[in-house]
Amino acid sequence: MLDTYREVITPEGVGLHLPAAGPVPRALAWGIDLAIRLGVLMIMGMVLAMLGKVGEGLYLIGLFLVFWAYPIVLESVWQGQTPGKKALGLRVVSADGAPVGWLAAITRNLLRTVDMLPFGYAAGLVACLADPHARRLGDMVAGTLVVHAGNEREHVPAPVNTVFVPPARLLPEEQGAIVAFGERAPQLTPSRQEELANLAEPVTGARGEVGVQRLYGMANWLLGRR
Repeated sequence: MLDTYREVITPEGVGLHLPAAGPVPRALAWGIDLAIRLGVLMIMGMVLAMLGKVGEGLYLIGLFLVFWAYPIVLESVWQGQTPGKKALGLRVVSADGAPVGWLAAITRNLLRTVDMLPFGYAAGLVACLADPHARRLGDMVAGTLVVHAGNEREHVPAPVNTVFVPPARLLPEEQGAIVAFGERAPQLTPSRQEELANLAEPVTGARGEVGVQRLYGMANWLLGRR
């Protein structure tokens, strides 16, 4: 198993398919990040060597920050990505598809020490191959998932700041149709979007461009983007 999909059901009953990344792209991303960190440490070592004993102490502090703070801070503030993950088109998200938070980023990265046992990420690789969603042990404990960022963006239905609460309770098939519209509408012409929005007038209470915006807003509302 190299890549798979994780189905997430939102509280409103809408299914999302998150394209989970397998061990191969994750290992390549980790290799890029490792090369970056080693490069930083090499430069830092040459500079701090001129400070003698003080430089040695500062280097040890820098060593800790580079190897531990690097992934935690970047994943928390850079939408779940590090330079390596970004280069491979990967992103860390919560198990429900939401952005990863500080606590989850800290947990998954501190538990790398367990995934590395007994050597060479052996425990993490076994867990990744055995888990249906390619999660290592740190991901399982933290409740996170590494996904293909490009494909994941295809499932973002509309601008996050557009939210419209349905005026009436929606049937499951209506919810699915609205989410599908939000996913596919960006690839349609404006006239085609309005044509589909006109068909949904009984649900949105609007036609044309206003109807399109309301469908986008409903899709975001159904996916919890409030």
